[in-house]
Amino acid sequence: MTDNALVVIDVQESFRARPLWATTSNPDVIKNVGRLVDAARAAGDRVIWVVHAEPGTGNTFDPVHGHVRVVGELTPAEDEPLLVKTVHNAFTTTNLQHLLTVAGIRSITVAGLRTEQCVETTARFASDLGYRVTFAIDATATNPIPHPDAPADQTVDELLADPRTLSAEDVVARTVYALSGRFATVRTVSEILGE
Repeated sequence: MTDNALVVIDVQESFRARPLWATTSNPDVIKNVGRLVDAARAAGDRVIWVVHAEPGTGNTFDPVHGHVRVVGELTPAEDEPLLVKTVHNAFTTTNLQHLLTVAGIRSITVAGLRTEQCVETTARFASDLGYRVTFAIDATATNPIPHPDAPADQTVDELLADPRTLSAEDVVARTVYALSGRFATVRTVSEILGE
């Protein structure tokens, strides 16, 4: 094993069960995460999977609906931990830090769903803990963000038509701007793999 780990965050069926999935910023996110997983395994890096759950909410993140599981195209290996978090970052409600410490991990690469939310907050938290962080930008994806005053029951079409909506592309650009050189090194999958 090396002192590197890949942390795959929220690449789960919960997101595909939501209408917003059609607006994802990166249709290749699952394929790109898979490339990182294959490369990490080949290099002897630790791979840690994290999914998000919101028990009792009745939404797609409520485990009773069966969507709180890694997407069908990706399969955690038997020796790869699968953690369940209940807040945005992957550290606070899991034993991720303990797993990384015990394994002697010094550098992590983060990838997954919600570029600006769960992946970004995990990158920032990891940086605060002293890890060298690589943010795999094209192994993340997000959706447009509605304006705070938009109705909660807004349809996808209404969201996209609202000029106040922050586009997924703008969300990604702002995330890169906020992280680069401060909390993480932002790289594409091809850059990480040396292609």
